[in-house]
Amino acid sequence: MLDHRTRMDRAKKEKVEQILSEFRLQEEDLKTIMYRMQKEMDRGLKLETHEEASVKMLPTYVRSTPEGSEVGDFLSLDLGGTNFRVMLVKVGEGEEGQWKVKTKHQMYSIPEDAMTGTAEMLFDYISECISDFLDKHQMKHKKLPLGFTFSFPVRHEDLDKGILLNWTKGFKASGAEGNNIVGLLRDAIKRRGDFEMDVVAMVNDTVATMVSCYYEDHRCEVGMIVGTGCNACYMEELQNVELVEGDEGRMCVNTEWGAFGESGELDEFLLEYDRVVDETSLNPNQQLYEKIIGGKYMGEIVRLVLLKLVNENLLFNGEASEKLKARGSFETRFISQIESDPGDRKQIYNILTSFGLMSSITDCDIVRMACESVSTRAAQMCSAGLAGVINRMRKSRCEETMKITVGVDGSVYKLHPSFKDRFHATVRQLTPGCDITFLQSEEGSGRGAALISAVACKMACMMGQ
Repeated sequence: MLDHRTRMDRAKKEKVEQILSEFRLQEEDLKTIMYRMQKEMDRGLKLETHEEASVKMLPTYVRSTPEGSEVGDFLSLDLGGTNFRVMLVKVGEGEEGQWKVKTKHQMYSIPEDAMTGTAEMLFDYISECISDFLDKHQMKHKKLPLGFTFSFPVRHEDLDKGILLNWTKGFKASGAEGNNIVGLLRDAIKRRGDFEMDVVAMVNDTVATMVSCYYEDHRCEVGMIVGTGCNACYMEELQNVELVEGDEGRMCVNTEWGAFGESGELDEFLLEYDRVVDETSLNPNQQLYEKIIGGKYMGEIVRLVLLKLVNENLLFNGEASEKLKARGSFETRFISQIESDPGDRKQIYNILTSFGLMSSITDCDIVRMACESVSTRAAQMCSAGLAGVINRMRKSRCEETMKITVGVDGSVYKLHPSFKDRFHATVRQLTPGCDITFLQSEEGSGRGAALISAVACKMACMMGQ
């Protein structure tokens, strides 16, 4: 009896493997994606092709990172996903003239109606959170310099002026797209009227992460986020950034690579599950690369795969629960928990039970296989993008070998048990001649924004403003 059962289980797993084999990417595939990414980066940097490029390569006005800077208290805000963070950052001089950075912070969750209502509602809510934070720390009377980490595609006109191009990651607040975000924040602070702030810098979270890591390691010239969404920035030779005048030194460019694929560059790699996720999202046919990698979407891809396996009668005796059928019910954190199961399948079993599913040992193993297929593909897809950036940097610097550090932040990178290792291995495989160190950013977004504000304040003082 056991033999028959085992044989059936083995046959089932083989069929599952066949279905999941679509997620497997060969080295050739990854190189194709990498070269296409580089081509789009190039188009994004050039004036004549910038408009139509899917990878926008936005100048950030953060230039070659200065050494020391202002000391004092800074406030930093971080808006990039469903949580909003307010942070007080004390920048002081350490023993050897290094910076010491101390932080206190608080998280506020953003209500759905603020994310999808009007821009005024969203920014009024943000200034309410700032007011609450200042009360708690008895700082209402101080006019602090403020750095704002804002993790959406922005066209900067200066360090403290940037136009929102389009919302991503489930935000839809009306009246913000096409407007200066710093202006919207300043207006909301003025409407509230119970505190004053000097908004000195607005940066993307990738930039804040890079700058924050730079203070630990001066080789850090790339910043990357793999969290709700996925994006990267890096230091580009200014002469290649055609949207900004001048050609001395380097400027940090926010690639906004999440939008890669909008001109069809990923078409042959998109599976039926990806197409469903895209079609049912708030922004169809946008951010296709991000939708393969980001934590906002990964759980939903797994859920669709599980439903497919149920329909093929390979899982849960061909019966899906109502909860499993509900869109968005399978969260990305479940993938991390399932893949970190120590082998006794208890964690997997408990998650499936919470979905109202009766599962066998084989079911648990198949669910794990599905999670691994989706998260491995995400790590490899992401590697192809980063390898494209790093190989480009080495080429434009005409270096035979290049030592570089990449600062990384984001929940998928930090919390998934094996994303990091798979990702690092594939990046290294695709970047011969590069010696890469990965540095995990702690408090990256908040610290980075405050440090950039400190730099901006110092620059303003030097220019006698």
